[in-house]
Amino acid sequence: MSTLKVTNIQATGETATRAVSGVAAAWVNFNGTGTAAIRDSVNVSSLTDNGTGDFRVTYTSDMANANYAVTFGGKYDGSVRAFYNGGNSNYTNPSTTFTEFAAYTESGGAFFDAQYHFGATHGDLA
Repeated sequence: MSTLKVTNIQATGETATRAVSGVAAAWVNFNGTGTAAIRDSVNVSSLTDNGTGDFRVTYTSDMANANYAVTFGGKYDGSVRAFYNGGNSNYTNPSTTFTEFAAYTESGGAFFDAQYHFGATHGDLA
């Protein structure tokens, strides 16, 4: 078996390259409490806190179309399980330049900010 070592990877037809360490088109790990702040990311230019449990992640390089998949998760410090919804509290449709999501509790559906929020986007870059 051979080993292929590369620093960046670019699919045929894409104008942006991906770092090998970030196989997803984009991912982000951020603090959602207090002043929301990105801890680490790939292909994420900014984070916007739209209100409690309501966030926008803007891509550095756009997605080819809005038909990508996003997975969200997080760590809530309380005893309540958390759920995530693609689109913010106003249920914004997916965009090629950003994705929005809302974090809310299982019981009562209250929006919340967590110490750790995670998101990964899989799809084609423009």
